[in-house]
Amino acid sequence: MTNYNDLFTMTLESRTGSLADNVSQSNALLKRLRDNGNIREITGGSKILEELEYGEGDLTWYSGFESISYSPKQLFTAAEYSLKLCAVPVAISGEDMLKNAGNERMMDLLEKRIDNACKTMCNKMSAAIYSDGTGSSGKEIGGLALLVADDPTSGTVGGINRATSGNEFWRNKSLTPSEAITSSNILKNMDKLYLQLCRGIERPDLIVAGTNLYTTFEEALTPMQRFSDSRLADAGFINLKYKNTDVIYDGGQGGHCADDKMYFLNTNYIYLRPHKERNMEVIGGERVNVNQDAMYKIIGWAGNMTMSNAQMQGILINPTTVSESSSSESSESSETTGETETPANTETNGGN
Repeated sequence: MTNYNDLFTMTLESRTGSLADNVSQSNALLKRLRDNGNIREITGGSKILEELEYGEGDLTWYSGFESISYSPKQLFTAAEYSLKLCAVPVAISGEDMLKNAGNERMMDLLEKRIDNACKTMCNKMSAAIYSDGTGSSGKEIGGLALLVADDPTSGTVGGINRATSGNEFWRNKSLTPSEAITSSNILKNMDKLYLQLCRGIERPDLIVAGTNLYTTFEEALTPMQRFSDSRLADAGFINLKYKNTDVIYDGGQGGHCADDKMYFLNTNYIYLRPHKERNMEVIGGERVNVNQDAMYKIIGWAGNMTMSNAQMQGILINPTTVSESSSSESSESSETTGETETPANTETNGGN
């Protein structure tokens, strides 16, 4: 007699070996983090630490035997992120096992249930990377809504209170224009935010947009300006180019970026930190409910989304959908961008 429990376990484990890769391939931001080597496993601990460099040391100009001064300074600190856990159950009732008796029919049933569990994990993780960490009573990971906040002058990220004086280094850039964003002014507004996020050779390498702003951006481009990244396109992601930066559409059916938001990200400072022992793994061993005729398995994940530099991240918000209070909160950020209009520099020759 076939041991369906063993067959269930073997089939599930053979599929979850590639599930972590499938999750990172299902979302453009996660794919970029994987390509950058920024999906970094942790091995333990109650907190996930990201070291932050936020100060400068001393430099002394001197001649001959003049003294070189030094005063001790705290140049580094660490952001501490909580470990978050999630799981997707896979269950088959005894009735279904009887109806699908036989190895071939049972394998087909198992494959369908496992496929559904894998799709669920991919879709839910893709949604979670846009969360603010308050979902499921604070048990959800802190995604872009937390790390790259609409109002960067409030809230606590990685244990650091952004509202506290002296923690300005831990605030992202936020721009909400005074007028609704249209195809005639979107490039000007993108320029204002983009230039704030440039530091030497560093600049945003990924822009993620929801339906309205992506459509508006596309309408603003002439046919000669419409370039895209073929690698992202081959991976199934709709994209265009802006100043040699990939602009990704993550709205519509199955997308999760808010319609009127556009995230400007330097992904060198954003990470997904799964736990080494629970990165899309089958957990808990054999599970049989004492009062149900069914087999259960659980696919588990633990970790969090983290960041080590907030000032290199930004968000552009279309004011037509934000509340009055949110708009007023963002007005200060809008003023800091300056009112000088810089000609938009969309890519027209394949690079800068």
